[in-house]
Amino acid sequence: MTRRIEREKKTLRVMIGLYCRERHGAAKGELCETCDQLWEYAQRRLLRCPFAPDKPTCAQCPVHCYKPVMRERVRQVMRYAGPRMLFRHPILALLHVLDGKRITSAERDKSQ
Repeated sequence: MTRRIEREKKTLRVMIGLYCRERHGAAKGELCETCDQLWEYAQRRLLRCPFAPDKPTCAQCPVHCYKPVMRERVRQVMRYAGPRMLFRHPILALLHVLDGKRITSAERDKSQ
């Protein structure tokens, strides 16, 4: 597994944790059952990503591998936790933004 995928997993786990703690009242470091299911699902999706070595952020991915219900749940988590990440985990937030700006090798090949 690449460092980028590992960092994306860490960022997603932090975001889900922040959302769950503030929305569902979970203890710090813990997840409620609903959020734990989302986290397990998201990990499986990341591990099976067909673009793994050069993965774009999920928002920019041409293939949406999340089921619609899970995709909406992740979207809710990101909408809530994203702005708060700047204050609580600024380095992870910045790296995530930079990953979104990254040009993948497939995009480079198209432009040539």
